[in-house]
Amino acid sequence: PSSCRFRKLLPFSPLFRLEQFGWIEVICGSMFSGKTEELIRRLKRAQFAKQKVEIFKPAIDTRYHDEMVVSHDSNEIRSTP
Repeated sequence: PSSCRFRKLLPFSPLFRLEQFGWIEVICGSMFSGKTEELIRRLKRAQFAKQKVEIFKPAIDTRYHDEMVVSHDSNEIRSTP
């Protein structure tokens, strides 16, 4: 789209450090170890702190809900399919 702007920033460019932000966290464990519960807890805490967060789930995953990530304990949070 015309509203998108793409820039190539080199590591030594002054803008490079200004536009680097965010991170990805991985929560791993065996089945029924509370991974989804921990994910939802962290995301809700970040949202409460007014941080921007995004959670994605595959569109093929419709076990509990089409657009919500849902734990076995029925805790849920909206996601981007």
